[in-house]
Amino acid sequence: MRSPNHRNAKRKAPLGAESQIRSVGLARALSKLGYCSRREAGELIAAGRVRLNGAAPRNPETPVRIGRDTIEVDDREVRAAEKVYWMLNKPRGVVTTASDERGRETVYDYVAQSGGWLAPVGRLDKPAKDCCC
Repeated sequence: MRSPNHRNAKRKAPLGAESQIRSVGLARALSKLGYCSRREAGELIAAGRVRLNGAAPRNPETPVRIGRDTIEVDDREVRAAEKVYWMLNKPRGVVTTASDERGRETVYDYVAQSGGWLAPVGRLDKPAKDCCC
């Protein structure tokens, strides 16, 4: 008689962490590492200021394995920025964007910039109030 788990007996063991490393586009990698936004990364790449493993790709979608490949901007290696989390009790009427073409107050007006790149999350609309991280 077969055991109830006979189907599981032939399953492969889970893949090791090394084989689970996925590649992302170069622009996205720079963004995920906290260096800049994807749009800014695309501009840096197009200008030839970014090197990937010593080469200067011009395609922002060039595959990168974060943690394995070496990325440099202006001859300086880009490493993952330390993650910092902020919580803001957003007032009603303040927009959640880096800059506003209409000159309205933004959440960045309430957060002292530490030189790093901030990515707001949460309710993005103007009428919303309370927690925005």
